[in-house]
Amino acid sequence: MKWNSLVNLTFHLFNTYGLIELFQLDMVKLRRFLVMIQEDYRCQNPYHNAVHAADVTQAMYCYLQEPKLAETLTSCDLLLGLLAAATHDLDHPGVNQPFLIKTDHYLAALYKNSSVLENHHWKSAVGLLRESDLLSHLPTEDRLNMEERLGSLILATDISRQNDYLSEFRTHLDKGELCLTNGGHRHFILQMALKCADICNPCRPWKLSKQWSEKVTEEFFHQGDIERKHNLEVTPLCDRQSNSVANIQIGFMAYVVEPLFVEWSRFSDTRLSMTMMSHLSLNKQGWKEGKDKQEASSSRVSEEQRTPATKDSNSKVLPQGSKGS
Repeated sequence: MKWNSLVNLTFHLFNTYGLIELFQLDMVKLRRFLVMIQEDYRCQNPYHNAVHAADVTQAMYCYLQEPKLAETLTSCDLLLGLLAAATHDLDHPGVNQPFLIKTDHYLAALYKNSSVLENHHWKSAVGLLRESDLLSHLPTEDRLNMEERLGSLILATDISRQNDYLSEFRTHLDKGELCLTNGGHRHFILQMALKCADICNPCRPWKLSKQWSEKVTEEFFHQGDIERKHNLEVTPLCDRQSNSVANIQIGFMAYVVEPLFVEWSRFSDTRLSMTMMSHLSLNKQGWKEGKDKQEASSSRVSEEQRTPATKDSNSKVLPQGSKGS
């Protein structure tokens, strides 16, 4: 069942990597923790729900399996990478940071208008970790260090800081200075892998990618509807009256997804990367073709509405001056 996918997938991956044995995790506590995570996602969100978290966790696993990472990541890297993927959008309210700020939401005040959602996801994850006692058997210093690293990974998904991470990634690649035996560099690559996993849906096959695009746009437009209802300025991205799925996706792919995956492909030049770039190109073309057809159809309708109706040539019209019998 799809609503249980996050629990089953994450438990399976922990088991596959041998993390349960390596970290001496209690299986009952682990499953309880994963159920708590899954339940902390809001199922009413069209996009930011537990299925999205499972989707990101599956993508993260694919990137962790890439040769450069598989050969160098430690068991702690793997544990944190999977935990971050599973919890990266925990308790997402279904609206974005600007909405929380302009509505004076308590989370915006709590986190001082900075990475509001990402800080909330991180702190929620830490709260569940502690409540479940999953890592309580580890030394306090190790546990706190893992919580901080988990936060660093989740905070990297803040889309408003995309250019900062991308610029740093590009600089590392240009200089050829990434050394994955270096713990700091490995952590940075984990951050980039999670960023890729979070927004990789445009790199999936069209049928699946299109479904995710429609779901995220539905969530955007729902926020716009709330803004309009309460006489707030409607976020352009969330305005169903002036925007469309195609427009949003074309812009998202061009300015956010493609620049990130071009650099990821430079770092990890594998068959998976080539496949993702191929899907991205095809999906971009699919949305452009759909947009062109929609615009052509709208143009025809507008033209027909402007053209006055012609008289039926077969209708009988009395000549001027004549009278009906």
